[in-house]
Amino acid sequence: MRHDGRMSLNENLLGPEPTRLPARPEAESAADGGTDPAKIVRAYPDFSEAWALLAERALHAGDPVAAYAYARTGYHRGLDQLRRSGWKGFGPVPWTHRANQGFLRALGALARAAQEIGEDEEYDRCRKFLVDSDPQAASVLGLA
Repeated sequence: MRHDGRMSLNENLLGPEPTRLPARPEAESAADGGTDPAKIVRAYPDFSEAWALLAERALHAGDPVAAYAYARTGYHRGLDQLRRSGWKGFGPVPWTHRANQGFLRALGALARAAQEIGEDEEYDRCRKFLVDSDPQAASVLGLA
C-alpha cells in the first residue's frame, strides 16, 4: 500500500504469488526411475520427494510411526526450501509444479501418519495447510 492507504498498481490484489521450488532433475529422475527412496535420500538428503516416498511406503506397510518420522523430515526440508524461494508462510504452492510435489506429498503423508497415531490436531493442521497450499494437491492425495 501507498502511504495514503491506497493500493499501488504493483500490488497483487489476489494475494501472494505462487511459490515454485527449483527443479531437481537428477533427484527427480532417480525417483521417476524407481530408485529406492532410501538410496535417493543418501544422495540428496534435502529432497522432500524421497522422504515422502519413504513415508508413503511405511504407511502402506502399516508402520505409521516410521511414516510420521519420514514425512516430518520431508516436510521440514520442504519448508526450508520454500522459505529460501521467497515463501512467507502462506500462499499458494502449486501441485502442478513438479518440484513442489515432494513437499506437498510429505505434508499429505504427515497428515495421514498423524491421524493413524492419534495426533488429531496435527492431522487437522496438516490437512488444512495442504488445502490452503493447493486444493488440487489435497484432492490428488485423498485429503480434500
